[in-house]
Amino acid sequence: MESKTPAESLAESTKLVLPNDTNTLGNLFGGRLLAWMDEIAFVSANRHSKRVAVTASVNNVSFNKSIKLGDTVTLKAMVSRAFTSSMEVIIDVFVEDRSSSEQISSNQAIFTFVAVDQNGLPIEIPQINPVTDEDKKRYAAALRRKQLSLILAGKMDPFNAGELKALFE
Repeated sequence: MESKTPAESLAESTKLVLPNDTNTLGNLFGGRLLAWMDEIAFVSANRHSKRVAVTASVNNVSFNKSIKLGDTVTLKAMVSRAFTSSMEVIIDVFVEDRSSSEQISSNQAIFTFVAVDQNGLPIEIPQINPVTDEDKKRYAAALRRKQLSLILAGKMDPFNAGELKALFE
């Protein structure tokens, strides 16, 4: 199976924050943003694996800046690393400055998806070949996050986590 670059999995979506998307303070509901993130992350995972992909976990969500009623929001998702059947997808969220059209980083999330076959069973997927410096940083960090997750779940001995071993000695 031939590896793919993160850019091959790029998925982008632009949304307008409408009144039914906001809370009583006029800010985008966090749950609505999570739903948008899940949708665009699925598209990215599907582009990478060419299979149905299911959300396995939401590993991290950073709500750094509030998003207001009337804002134009762009979500960009890309697979940062693929394992046997799972893949980490990073979603970057930007709000467009109304006067300059500049994309201002607002939020970020990291989801894990698993590619499945027609019976819902995990299936092998292509690996990621990082190209840019950012791709390489995200690729390396994905392994550390996976190892930490396995350690915390009791599925990996900390001393077997090569990337994290120094933290536990």
